[in-house]
Amino acid sequence: MGRETLLTLLIVLFGGLVMQPLALLPWRAPIVASPMVAERTAWRRLWLPVLPMLVVGAWLCGWALREPDPVTTRFDHGMIIGASLPFLAVALRAGLRAVWVLLRQPVELPICTVGFLHPRVVFDPHLARTLDDGSIHAALEHERAHARHRDPLRIWLAQWAADLQWPWPWAHRHFQVWLELLEHARDDEARGLGASGTDLAAAVVATARYARNAPRSAFGVFPAGGHAALLGDARALAARVERLLAPLPGPARAHQRSPARDAGALALLLVLLGAVLAWGALFGNDILHPFLLWTWNA
Repeated sequence: MGRETLLTLLIVLFGGLVMQPLALLPWRAPIVASPMVAERTAWRRLWLPVLPMLVVGAWLCGWALREPDPVTTRFDHGMIIGASLPFLAVALRAGLRAVWVLLRQPVELPICTVGFLHPRVVFDPHLARTLDDGSIHAALEHERAHARHRDPLRIWLAQWAADLQWPWPWAHRHFQVWLELLEHARDDEARGLGASGTDLAAAVVATARYARNAPRSAFGVFPAGGHAALLGDARALAARVERLLAPLPGPARAHQRSPARDAGALALLLVLLGAVLAWGALFGNDILHPFLLWTWNA
């Protein structure tokens, strides 16, 4: 078998064997005073089952760097392929759904943030004419907060992470919980920068009324096409408005530190994956070849 083909099958097999049990672990929505902290905690918990799969993939890539092509070790092709098929179906489904988001025709939302690398705010002028200056300012501050954090890209990645944990239904609910916390965090950030909670609540209600004749799929909890939108479902919308009418719990300064934290976390992850890659290149044969020979003798 070709090296790249075997590598793909092994990543899918071992990654799935590691990730699916972790997806079964109990998961509770974080209960903390600050929605910004809660959103970050929910984001990490959503990715927790996926990270070991990345580590396994890096280790196998290190092994493949020193493996001849085609692979000369004797192993049972049928056993490897058969064991990989269930996890391969999950990975293929997640990949197709992620690609579909990129290729589908964008849904025109009244106000949203679009773009992965260079997010921009889109504001329907017909909606703007129904709002006063305070509501427009509050809605723009909310969407600019989405743009600063590149939330469209984060939403797309989070949905991909949730799809990799299919078929467990709670992965979908974890994604919904994170999206609601994301909106609360951006509300607080906008209010911390001077936007009025009352004006933002008015903008949310006006946007919901403006969009009430649009298809339900366009304005549900799941932002269409990776958009970060001002809307949610009816329950989440009512909770947001009630929260916006209450006093701001405390200063919203998390947005000033989050870029540095994000860069530090990404750098740490890359260092970890690099170390695992080197480990796989140095010692991968000692661990993986006995497994391949076992499949031949099983």
